[in-house]
Amino acid sequence: MNVEKTIRNLRLRGYSVQHFATGAEAADYLCSQISGTTVGIGGCMTAKELGLYDRLSADNEVFWHWIAPGAETIAKANAAAVYISSANAMSEDGEILNIDGNGNRLAGQVYGSKRLYIVAGTNKICPDFDSALHRARNVAATRNALRFEAKKTPCKLDGKCHDCRSADRICNALLVLWAPMGGMTSEVILIDEELGY
Repeated sequence: MNVEKTIRNLRLRGYSVQHFATGAEAADYLCSQISGTTVGIGGCMTAKELGLYDRLSADNEVFWHWIAPGAETIAKANAAAVYISSANAMSEDGEILNIDGNGNRLAGQVYGSKRLYIVAGTNKICPDFDSALHRARNVAATRNALRFEAKKTPCKLDGKCHDCRSADRICNALLVLWAPMGGMTSEVILIDEELGY
């Protein structure tokens, strides 16, 4: 993986980029940038690992369906001034990929908020689009499926995407961000740690 190439290409695509050695530094930065506002967090293991909900809740109104489940929380998260998510994969060319089951996390990345932060470990970086798509489907999505005990998907058995037609499927949509969405200030926070799926 070439982190500097990725950063260069993300910037060429129009993203602001911050690069940190540790998750603690990244969390400190985010807390310094986000204060006195509403914050939505998508389904995001990286945010959980960084302790962002607790830290941001000290100075903001934070909505996260992992903390307060339900449609009302999801709606408030997607309408928040700031939205935080991660990436399932990212190509060195600066393409950001995410797969979702319900669509709330994808929607939050493309519409509604004034500021978007994509927070990701450099473990998500892949050489090109095809390898990023492979990672999103066969690493991130399959590991995510394991979180749901009641879900019976074939990927839970062998860690490989089968593009299944299971009623329990959690991979219903793929979002590829090629550039920041109009009307949103978008910043990518890269961290030199293995974070999330």
